Amino acid sequence: MRPAEDQRINQLAVHFKARVLRETDLEKLTGMSSAELRITLDRLISRYLADEQVVLTAQERNRLISRIINESVGYGPLEPLLEDDEITEIMVNGPDEVFYEKNGKLHKTDIRFRDEEALRHVIDRIVAPIGRRIDVSSPMVDARLPDGSRVNAVIPPISTKGSLLSIRKFRKEPIRLEDLIGFGSMTEEMGRFLVSLVKARINLIISGGTGSGKTTLLNALACHIPEDERIITIEDMAELRIPHNHVVGLEARPANVEGKGEITIRRLVRNALRMRPDRIIVGEVRGSEAFDMLQAMNTGHEGSLTTIHANSPQDAMNRLEGMVMMSGLDLPSSVIRQYITGAVDYIIQIGRLPDGQRKMLAISELEERENGTVRMIDIFRFVQTGVTPEGNVRGFFSATGAIPRSLDRLKAYGVPVDPEIFRPHPEVKEP
Repeated sequence: MRPAEDQRINQLAVHFKARVLRETDLEKLTGMSSAELRITLDRLISRYLADEQVVLTAQERNRLISRIINESVGYGPLEPLLEDDEITEIMVNGPDEVFYEKNGKLHKTDIRFRDEEALRHVIDRIVAPIGRRIDVSSPMVDARLPDGSRVNAVIPPISTKGSLLSIRKFRKEPIRLEDLIGFGSMTEEMGRFLVSLVKARINLIISGGTGSGKTTLLNALACHIPEDERIITIEDMAELRIPHNHVVGLEARPANVEGKGEITIRRLVRNALRMRPDRIIVGEVRGSEAFDMLQAMNTGHEGSLTTIHANSPQDAMNRLEGMVMMSGLDLPSSVIRQYITGAVDYIIQIGRLPDGQRKMLAISELEERENGTVRMIDIFRFVQTGVTPEGNVRGFFSATGAIPRSLDRLKAYGVPVDPEIFRPHPEVKEP
């Protein structure tokens, strides 16, 4: 469509949308299915066009109706991106720049919002239904779409480029461990080992950077928790979808306009201990709640899972130590490390490689030495061997040759693994 035609459709969309809002019951419209809504608006717009003697081609009329639907009860020009199942993330940098991520790569679109006001309207449509607010006094907000997609929005004066919007899309069907193996994120042996750890009620922490797939892996592992166990999930934004009969979800809540009513992750973890959980799953530990999570792992709630933002297993340990200190406990580092090793059995490190691939970089077992230090023993790791001329990372997964101390426990829980899976790749030297 040429710019002049596009501008004309924009002007007609603004005009007829205003007329639709004036002359119809908006609540009734928003309650319709998408098919019913399109038929209703098609009839209304056809009548309006006839009333005002506006001549449009069939293609222009379809564009006009789609734009009115998207701007009135949808998400404006972002609708096609939200409907594309292969797109994993959408980033809006002001009304004139829209990017998306597909297969780990960023792409710029030619999509634009009509103006800053149209972008703000979409942001308001996202945050209002879940009781969040965004304005000059509170210019940043986290929210989610009805399908569970995570949303972050930032508006001026914090943003210098107009309103910013990031949407991390939620898959209609959760990714399973088998899918991750199929994607090449891990080997079948690594997946089998992790499932055994989950079933044997071993405490796991998933570590990784932003967008590395921590929550995806957490959900995939949680699906292997036995069906007869009561699971309490605790999240900032409810994302986990565990297909079990006995799952209770708790969601944190920010403070209201008056700065009151905040419900923190730490408070929810403490409350979960009173709810007779078999397993506690915390979406991500970021602060003082780490101490309460470790306490739960140490006091009979074995098999608990959580994630942490860190770039290596050692970095995850250091961050956990710092978070425990944030809880206000006046304890020496050596005692805190003992507390961590008494609670955490394994750290699973995942990452997103430069070519966009997501890989399980290491499965590390924690071991406390006699001198009080903590040793990280890699059981499996990803070995990068190079990069192709096209920029694709080459490498392979391998066991390191280290035999996990937890093998007897796996056998006791009836989920033994074949020790042969710990035989290293020919190119890897045993420790």
